[in-house]
Parts: sequence; structure tokens; C-alpha cells
Amino acid sequence: MTRLLSIAQARELVRAAVVPLEDEPVPVEAALGRVLAEDVAAAHDVAPFDSSAMDGFALRAERPRTPAGTTLPIVGESRAGRPAERPVGPGEAVRISTGAMLPEGADAVLQIELADEAGGRVTLRDDVAPGRNVRRAGEDLRAGDVVLRAGTILGPAELGVAVGAGRAEVRCARPPRVAVVATGDELADPGEPLRPGQIHNTNATTLAALAMQHGARVFTVTGAPDTQEGTEEALAAALEEADLVLVSGGVSVGPHDHVKPALEALGVEQRFWRVALRPGKPTWFGVRDGVLVFGLPGNPVSSMVTFLLFARPALRALQHAPFDVERRAAVLTEPVERQPERDEAVRVALATGPDGTLRATPTGPQGSHVLSSMVGAAGLAIVEAGDGDLPAGAVVPVEPI
Repeated sequence: MTRLLSIAQARELVRAAVVPLEDEPVPVEAALGRVLAEDVAAAHDVAPFDSSAMDGFALRAERPRTPAGTTLPIVGESRAGRPAERPVGPGEAVRISTGAMLPEGADAVLQIELADEAGGRVTLRDDVAPGRNVRRAGEDLRAGDVVLRAGTILGPAELGVAVGAGRAEVRCARPPRVAVVATGDELADPGEPLRPGQIHNTNATTLAALAMQHGARVFTVTGAPDTQEGTEEALAAALEEADLVLVSGGVSVGPHDHVKPALEALGVEQRFWRVALRPGKPTWFGVRDGVLVFGLPGNPVSSMVTFLLFARPALRALQHAPFDVERRAAVLTEPVERQPERDEAVRVALATGPDGTLRATPTGPQGSHVLSSMVGAAGLAIVEAGDGDLPAGAVVPVEPI
């Protein structure tokens, strides 16, 4: 019998097959969730000028400080977008708003709560040293600094940084086109009354949602009957337009498992089949003309787990993001039975303990058909093969979901 691949070996074969997609310019307002294909450098200092951190009065502080009780004439005002019209000289003050440009000559701001204004003059109720309540130009970013690296997934903060750095658009990888094909005569559409022997097609929904969650554009979600001809027809259509195809079910060795021979007939080159993994042993992977094809097990948990371990990294790499998701170390809160020949991806909830350690708690029964075990799961704890239980308190690597 052929030796099963380890998770790491299977992932390396996927990594080797990925060719990152071309990039395209994207307006920043449309780039949420996209992956940068270029470094972004600041076009100017951020902030571009010295500004006030408080509403108050800007002045030229004496050295080492202007003492409390000093009264100064107010000679102007600086508001956001409307700088003061004249410099501040010694013994003068300018009314200033938070975020407004510091007037020329000023080097400190006393907040309005500590100042008394009357008759065009202000009296300081606290000592004021140079630099007080002043935000310096370039305090956030310096012109020319690389502020975002290629491979960064753009969230709201990253988009804000890009705009602050002077960008109206960024170059991002083209979103991968994904086709989902769920096989099986037993599958019924969501909400459809079930006939004897039928189940609802959960895999089509979960796989499409997972793909979209990781940056893909799912252009088709279709079913395939348990026939060689019907399976070939569905897969042929998917292969024509996709960068990545997700097939659920039909990859084992039963008389109605038609996916592998159909893919072979369509010219898809097998790179691996079967992994030392529970759940997910019959996972299949192949390539045709750069199109990545994942044959995932039909059991709903197996389908999701194998997507996360193998297809998710491929989608990331297609978009120029790092292939690997960073694993974290966590402490098991209860024993986990080990499998003698296969590593197990245990669905776990994660919490931080009083001592600051990350704690992993299995989300209930771990059968590959128990889809509810994915609800509330924040990670996959990879429990290595072995004999007996892995005890509570053992440290395991966890791959986030």
C-alpha cells in the first residue's frame, strides 16, 4: 500500500504548483479584502505639518517654560484646513483647534481647559514647556518609508494608511476565479424538502463561502450526478474558466466515486491523493494548465478542514499573500484521543487563560459528519499521530480558522 503523505508534504506539493496571478490597479475604496501586489511607500510625511493635539492656544514657549499666570494677547486663529495668517511672535498666542497647523514661530499648545480668555487676551493656568501638545510632521510616517508590504491583506486600517501615504489606488492581485462542484445524487438544494436518502447540500454553501472569505470570486456553484458522464461534464465546464476548482465528494474508491477518473479523462495531472489526516484522508490534488483542482472529501467537516489546510494556502499564494497561515501554540484543556497512523485536525475554541496562555478546547464530538463541531471553532489543533490520549495541558500547534 502506498504510504500516505503527511500534511506538510501535501502542502509542499500544493505550494510548488501555485503561480501567482497577475495584478491590476484598484481604487482604494474598492480594495477592502484584496491583497497588495506591490510595496506602498509614503509620498510625503504623515502628518505633513506640525499640528496641535488639543483645542487651546499656540505660543512660543520660553526656555525652560513659560510660567503659569502669564497673560498673552491673542493675535489670530488656526483651524483645521485654515492655518493662521501670521506667525506667532514672542509673548503672543493664537487660538488653535485640534489637528490644525501649528503657526510659524509657535512650539507649544496649552489646552483650553487650562487657559482663561478675556478681552482678547489669554492667561495661562499652567507652566508651558516647548513641545507641549504638539504633533510633529512625519510622526506617523516619513516620506519614502515603505508603509505596506506586498502580500498584505487590506483591511480598513491598511486602506487608511494607503490614503494617508498619498495613494488613490493600489496594485492588487486579481481575485482568483473559483468553481465549486458538489457531487452526489443524494444532494438537495437548500430549503428543498428531502426525499428518502437525501441530505441538504451543505458543502456547496460552505466551500463557496470559504473561498469568498479568502478573496476569491466564485463564478459557479454546481452539482454533479453520480455518473461518469455527468461528473465529466460538470468538471469540464468548471475547468474552462477557473483558476481553482473545488470538488466535494467522489474522490474515494467506491463504485460511484467518479471524480478521479473524470479528472484524468479531462487531462488533470494528479499531484497527490490521500493524506495522513483525520478527517480528510482521501483528499486529491491535481493541476491542468495552471488550474488548481482540489478533490475534497464529501463529509462536511472533512470538506471544510481540507479546504483550510490545502486550498486556503493556495488561494493566498495565488494573490501574492504568504502561503502559510501562522500557527499558534495552545494548551489543551482536556485530553484528546490520538490516532495511531494519522494526524488529527481537532476543531477547538480558543481563549486566553489568566496566566496569558492560549487555551484550546475541543468543540464537542469530532466526527467528520458533525458539521456543528465547526460552529464556535476558532482553530484547528493539529494532534500528531500516536498511541493513547494526548493529555490536558499538552501544547499543540493551532492553525486559525
